Amino acid sequence: MIETKVKVDGMMCGMCEAHVNDAVRRALTVKKVSSSHAKGETVILSEEALDEQALRSAINATGYEAGEITSKPYQKKGFLGLF
Repeated sequence: MIETKVKVDGMMCGMCEAHVNDAVRRALTVKKVSSSHAKGETVILSEEALDEQALRSAINATGYEAGEITSKPYQKKGFLGLF
């Protein structure tokens, strides 16, 4: 599993988060997507590395601006995040 974080400018509310999440789901094969307007980021879990250009295009097409994109192997945390 790969965890990809995208800085997203322009999200102001829960509906903004939903628009970004839906756009990512439609454009790419992902396991989970969650956005936070408070943090200004979208976190995506996928089986394989994502095409950064396709990801950026999907988010920008919604009217929000995709910024820095970082990816790393996803480490599932154990009970209470201890392991």
